[in-house]
Amino acid sequence: MDEAEFMRGRVYGADHDDPGPRAGRMYVQLVGGPLDGLLLDITELPGRARGGEVELVTELGRYGAGGRAVYAPRSDDAVHFDWRGDLP
Repeated sequence: MDEAEFMRGRVYGADHDDPGPRAGRMYVQLVGGPLDGLLLDITELPGRARGGEVELVTELGRYGAGGRAVYAPRSDDAVHFDWRGDLP
């Protein structure tokens, strides 16, 4: 199993012992970039923030440890956030 296959179905920031989605939570799928295939829990994001970009800390991006990957919702699809680039 390669790293990309291992990451699919996992929730960004979840405990390694329990990485899957939980009942009663709202998720979007991250598409492209270093976090491709991960799910992002948006349950506690305010409604307005759900429609905007999110900056997610990751060591897998262009800037390594401490870097951030930027994702934004698709205009025609509420369940996928597309990668926009990396930030230091």
